[in-house]
Amino acid sequence: MPEITVNGHRIDAGGDKHVIDVLREQGIDVPALCYHPALSPAGECKLCAVEATYPDKPAQIKLACVLKPAEGLEIRTDTEQVTRARTTAFRNLAKFAPESSVIRGLAEKHGINMGAPPDECIRCRLCVRACKELVGANALKIEKRNTIRYIVPRSGNRCIGCGTCASICPTGAIRQEDSNGLRVIYIRDEIIGQNPLLQCESCGRYFATPKFLSRIEERTEDHPHVKEHHRYCPTCAKLLSDRIKSASRMKKI
Repeated sequence: MPEITVNGHRIDAGGDKHVIDVLREQGIDVPALCYHPALSPAGECKLCAVEATYPDKPAQIKLACVLKPAEGLEIRTDTEQVTRARTTAFRNLAKFAPESSVIRGLAEKHGINMGAPPDECIRCRLCVRACKELVGANALKIEKRNTIRYIVPRSGNRCIGCGTCASICPTGAIRQEDSNGLRVIYIRDEIIGQNPLLQCESCGRYFATPKFLSRIEERTEDHPHVKEHHRYCPTCAKLLSDRIKSASRMKKI
């Protein structure tokens, strides 16, 4: 039965085990995504890096999932070299799945800095320009955070919930979610704006925010209003308009 040293403590590593099993039995939480005790180890994710030192040999970074205990082996799980190796492994995995909450959550749990999370934003400023020049809400701006530029909401809840920014975004970095009578617009996990939705007077479907309809009224106040004031969704408005036109034609006949 080999005796090994783990972070300065001597322990018996009995049985046909791998170092990762021994460490976990000692309550040491070693990250791993490709390892399962019922399967032969593959060493693919490389998250379980540890510093291994054999007698009379220099320390090396090894993968705990494929490493077997040997007499006199010394294992350390808390060195700078281990942190560097795990950071590299986490970031390499993130290249395959950049938005994986599992990878980023596991990295955070083990104190690994993954850097700024990906947000799909290419900083084209289409959303900023459209919100200012077309909508007139001016709810977005560019802000530098830790040397990186981000599209962020302006203070004061200027968003009117029109969804133009989400529609014009070429990469889908901005998303709009309508649920239970509320429209929330996000970039990354940051809220640009949240506004209540009005229901269509005809079908009852939620279709627009009060701020958006007020903005339309402001923009068209110089034009004569020849139609009756209503709160119809676009679909019902068209259907009712078509019926009125049809009825008008029938009267002429």
